[in-house]
Amino acid sequence: MGMPIAEPAADPCDAAADPASPAGARRPTRGNGKAVRVCARCRPGIGSGMTNDLGAVRIRAAQPADAASVAAVHMASRSATMPYLPPQRRTHEEVTRWIGEVLTAECRVWVAVRGDEVVGYAALAGDLLECLYLRPDLLRRGVGTLLLEEVARHSPTGLRLHVFAQNDGARAFYRRHGFVVVDTDDGSGNMENLPELTLRRRPGVVRAVSGG
Repeated sequence: MGMPIAEPAADPCDAAADPASPAGARRPTRGNGKAVRVCARCRPGIGSGMTNDLGAVRIRAAQPADAASVAAVHMASRSATMPYLPPQRRTHEEVTRWIGEVLTAECRVWVAVRGDEVVGYAALAGDLLECLYLRPDLLRRGVGTLLLEEVARHSPTGLRLHVFAQNDGARAFYRRHGFVVVDTDDGSGNMENLPELTLRRRPGVVRAVSGG
């Protein structure tokens, strides 16, 4: 969530490999990307309209026509919030293709929309939050919280995710929203070879009052 709130499912932007994730793509690491193992196939989610403190942002299910906009958010967020990762080698066209052909096929995807503009997105595979990215200029405005809580509505057993240990912004965001560390990894299991944490939030945890 720009805020790579969760690293993506095989991130198409990652230097070494590719494919997905957000805050992630599908994961820049394990299997297909950092944030996690290759996501299980999911059916498109049915998003609900919501508004945040900006008064004009709503959350809805992603549509095929959103792929290019989602790719732009993904790339901008990655560059701005995870400078410790290798430079992006994938083009916008390649990331758009990954979003449309891989991510949306394997995960339920929601977008945060302000007017007609996509400003963030999140992807869920089972109870695994594969991606959560926001446009960098909209961090800490409540958009990430809107996306996270919409995803949580569709995962009644709780949520889990993977995040780089040095991604302080994402770790703080998830901590405020009730996530706790349940496992650690020295980086040998991901493509970036960077230590990462596995976080989990039990069902029924009340969301943070502010900060997303």
